[in-house]
Order: sequence, then C-alpha cells, then structure tokens
Amino acid sequence: MELKKDSNAVSIDMLLIVHSEKRRAAQGTRSDRQADPGALPQRRGGLQGIGNGIRRWQKFEGSDVHGSLAEKEHPQQTQVITSYDNQGTQLTVEVHPRDAMPQLLKKFSLAKCLQGEKNGNTRPRQPGAKDAHAYPWDRSSLKSMPLDLRQFEKLDTYASQVTVNSGLDELVSDLLQEAHSDLERVRVIWIWICHHIEYDIEAAQEKDRQAFKPTDILRTRKTNCDGYAGLFEKMCRIAGVQCMTVPGYSKGFGYQTGQSFSGDFDHAWNAVYLEGRWHLVDSTWGSGLVDSTTSKFTFLYNEFYFLTHPALFIEDHFPDNKNWQLLKPPQSLKQFENNMYHKSEFYNKGMLSAHPETSVIKTVNGKATITIESCAPTLFMFMLNGKQEHGLLSLRKNGMKLDIYPPTVGTHKLQIFAKGSSDVYSSVLEYTLKCNYVDISVRLPAELHQPVGPSWFSEQMGIVKPSHPDPIIHTGDGRCSVSFGVEEGISVLASLHGDEGPVTEETQRRYIFQVQRQKRAELKVQLPQAGKFALKIFVKKRLEPGNYVFVFNYLLCCTNTKVNWPMFPESFGNWGQDNELLEPLSGVLPANRNVPFKLKLHGVAKALVKGQDTWPLTLTREGYWEGSCSTAGCREIYVMVLENANHNFYSYILKYKVNAQ
Repeated sequence: MELKKDSNAVSIDMLLIVHSEKRRAAQGTRSDRQADPGALPQRRGGLQGIGNGIRRWQKFEGSDVHGSLAEKEHPQQTQVITSYDNQGTQLTVEVHPRDAMPQLLKKFSLAKCLQGEKNGNTRPRQPGAKDAHAYPWDRSSLKSMPLDLRQFEKLDTYASQVTVNSGLDELVSDLLQEAHSDLERVRVIWIWICHHIEYDIEAAQEKDRQAFKPTDILRTRKTNCDGYAGLFEKMCRIAGVQCMTVPGYSKGFGYQTGQSFSGDFDHAWNAVYLEGRWHLVDSTWGSGLVDSTTSKFTFLYNEFYFLTHPALFIEDHFPDNKNWQLLKPPQSLKQFENNMYHKSEFYNKGMLSAHPETSVIKTVNGKATITIESCAPTLFMFMLNGKQEHGLLSLRKNGMKLDIYPPTVGTHKLQIFAKGSSDVYSSVLEYTLKCNYVDISVRLPAELHQPVGPSWFSEQMGIVKPSHPDPIIHTGDGRCSVSFGVEEGISVLASLHGDEGPVTEETQRRYIFQVQRQKRAELKVQLPQAGKFALKIFVKKRLEPGNYVFVFNYLLCCTNTKVNWPMFPESFGNWGQDNELLEPLSGVLPANRNVPFKLKLHGVAKALVKGQDTWPLTLTREGYWEGSCSTAGCREIYVMVLENANHNFYSYILKYKVNAQ
C-alpha cells in the first residue's frame, strides 16, 4: 500500500479492511444501507421509547452526503474482493484507479488535519476526559455550556418559519442565512427539525421497513428516532459542524418504573462538537409527545433536550458506548435502571431534587413520605392509582411535602405533578409504592383535596397570618375556631366534608359559622360526629364576576364518639360579613323555651325575632342587639332586620328550626 502526500490530499492505491467475526456479527447486514448512500442508517426506535430496538452498529463514514459526490467524480467501477479464513476473519480489498480516492477516506485531507481546521466533514474525534462533566448534577445549569436563551429568540423565530423549497443542501443553506457561529448553526437545525418533523408512530412500530431517506423525510415530514438523529447529523455535517448519532436505551413512552433493559437498543440521539467539547441533543424528544391513550403525536417543543447537561441526560438516555455519557464517573446500566427518573418537566419547572432518590419505595407503618425541593414557589398535586386520594400534600416556600397512605396492601403507582409558571400541571415524577401494612386509623376523607394547610399560595390569594399554620387540627369536643387575616376586597367561603352521613351543599356549610371582624375572618366549626373532616377554604374578589376558587383545606380530626353537634342557623344573603352571632349558635332550638338572642349587626335600623309572635331586639350601649323569644308553638324562628328606618320592609338574615315537642 503506497501513500503519497501533497499540499491538498492523500492518495491511496489499496485499502485493506479486516474484521473479526465478532465485529462482523455486531455490525449485522449492511447491504441495505450500502445500496443507497443517500439513505439514513436504518434503526427502529421511538419517541420516548416507542419502537422495536436498534441494532448495535458502528457507522461507516462513507454513508454521508459526500458519498454521491464521490460517484460523480470517479465514475470508474470500484472492485471489492472479500474473503474469509477458517476462523471467521474477514478480509476486504477495495481496488481503485490510481488517481481515485476511496470513499472511506474521501473526506480526509491530511493537510487540513495537520492544520487543525474545524470542519464538520472531518472524522469526529471520540469523547475524552475534557468532554466529561462531573456526576451527580451540581445544580449550576440545565445546559452543558453557558447559554442565554433570550439570544436565540429572533433566530428561533426565523428557523421555525423556513420552508423546504428544494433539497436538503438548499434547506441548510437557507437556515444558515441568519446563523453566524457553530452554536447558531446547530440551533437553527435543531429548531427547524423540532418544529417541522412529526414522529411517525406507524413506521416506528413496523419490524421490517426501508431506511428513512432525507428526501422522504422532507417530503412526508415524518420519521422515527433514527430518522430524527440521522437527519440532524446530516444537516450538521452540511453546515460544517461535527456531529455523531448515538444509539442506546431510553426511559420514554412506555417506560415502566424500575424496568430493566436488554437486547436491541430502542432509541437514538446526537452529539455535537461545539467550542472544543461534545454536547448532547435529542431532537425526537424535543419535537413533541405521543399521547399514551390515543397513540397520536402532538408537536410540543421541549427546550430541555438541547445541549442538556450530561448528568441530567443520563437519567433517561443510556448510550451503547459509555464514553458518550460525557460523565465522570460514567454510570453502569444497573445504575441507569435503578436511578430515580426525573422527567424533563421536573427540571423545566424548576425542581432541584426529590427524596427518596429511588423509584421504588416501601411504606413504613403504612406511610411513605416524599419531599421535593424547587428553586421557586411551585404548585403540586399527586395521583395515587389515578385518584387524588389518600395523601396529605403541603406546600413549602421552595417545594412540597407529601405523606401518602396507600388504602390496601400491595403495589401502587404514585404520580406527582407540578404547575410551575404555566397553567398546566405536568407529570414530573413517578414512584412505585410497595405497601405491606395498612393503618386503618389514618383513613382520610375522599374530599380532602390538595394542598392541605395554609402556605405561600394562600397568602398570594389573600389569606394571611392563620391561627393554625399546621395542616391538621385535632379537637377533643368536636369544636374548633380557625381565623386568618383577609386582604381588602377578598370574600371567603368555607365548607365541611366528611365520609359519614348525607352530604348536601347545605350540610357542608351549616356546620361552619363565619364571623368577620375588621380585616380578620373567623370560622366556628362544629362537627356532627367523630371522625376526619376536610375544612375547605375558597376565596373570590368581591368586585369581579366568577366563582369562588379553592385555596386549601385543613384536616379536622376528632376521636370523641360522644360528639353530636347540630348545624348552625341558616344565613341568608343579607347577613353581612361584618355581622357577628354570639347566641344562640345552634341552628336547632328547644321547644317551649325562652331563648336569648345576642348579635352584632351593622347598618341596621331595627331588628326583631319572629316566631309564633314577634319579639323586638334592643341595641345596647356595647353595640349588640339583644332580646329573647319563646319557641312555644313554633317550628321555625327567624331573625329579621330593617335596614332603612324610612321603610317598612324587613329582610330575613337567620333561620332556626325548633325541635318537635
């Protein structure tokens, strides 16, 4: 074999390629890919895990875009001689015309390599120590290099609007019109693919299919993960940026918590060489999602998978070659399987960490506790086996705490969602709970919603300085009083919910009597029986239309089986928020008794109690309306007021029932 070097290129007379039997078997059948140099390498993978696997393979450089150019420049037929010895060693000899350059070396220029020119068409170097990032994540950034995403706003808008007028080269040329650095070149390619290429679910599920060609992808605007990765690589190469396709395992669509990985790879992504280091991207997952119920793809751009920090990328991407983890130390497949999987939305919505750090949790005495730390106040919710039940979720200034009580022995699925700055809750974590004991004394009301207890969110909604900062209130006699400050212009509504007895809107509110004192509201609560109850708090801006909005609830607990409090009296619309009822508090009065009344009423000219007869109430020096009435011969008693002394129309404000004789 003779090598000659001039100022521009290397010429070669013969190329010998030697493969061991193991290498040859690992590469698999290549005739289909070599038959069409313009086709992207075929592998079956999927959007977040859909697919039938990816064969292990080492990509020949000759399959890139320059392969077709070589055919035009050297029309002479290349002779290929292949032979095997008795131990399975393969010997391949390519015989070329003396002045021709073999396709495997077509893209190399020794002079350029010696000069160290940066060129997307030079053989990419393998990742080394300087590419590795420390593991675990240091919380410094979601990206593997410093980025200000605001600098991409105009570029992203431009790239997303570029249309395909001709072939791939022309598309890349159009995209690069506004890109002035390798980073910007990679960015416009990434944005265009993520906004224009749809995931082809049907093709991904086929076991035998043809490779995706760039022309077919541009025509149909559909492909699978192989097509995404191959198209991204080819466009980067045309743009002069080094890029590699990386096959491996993934925790995506269809992933089950704690599952193991073996056999064919199920996904593919890319590594790009920028500013002297390798960086990771996944345009398949950056483009959108597949709905698990309808199996339909939806474009939903995900910034997380662009230049993702390798310590985060490893949570759901495990490459065939550990060097492509870009981590120090690299993780084993077993670690990848066992490590907690934080979904991309976990980080997109500002989460920092979660405990426990294992995806499978065993309950202790029927209980499991999960905590999340976030970089800003965040709203959370959870679902246990698809229902928002059997848990106490309390918000913290930077995170949340969840105590979960599985209702039965066995395995349970726990999902945790976060809202962040958007109006949509997104799944951020999934746990598998294993419960071998159920504490029946900790059964929670089905209507106990999230969050439990006051927090930064209730302050944001106008409820401040609560008398009970803890989410659980214990009462021995079945009564309690909860108070909190209320900001100007805010109305408060409360309701009581339990699992025992008939539940109507009337009973939900009649066991609570609300008193407003200046800028502070007091809720007097009487429980109908022992048990656990949810005391729900709602708010509404008085001058704005619409319904009351749920803010939080307390869990009320009473173990006294003698408790049997009646409802409070029924109040009507004219009962002002600043009014106060001191007696009688019970909504059911005894028969044939004289019952004293004492109320504080604002803006009232006269007040009276009406039963079988009428009894006026007198305004005292202390500002209370006082008097009494007889319940003899009555079934109902009303408190009525005259708001304007010049009128004779009295309004009902309270209603009592009288026990049967």
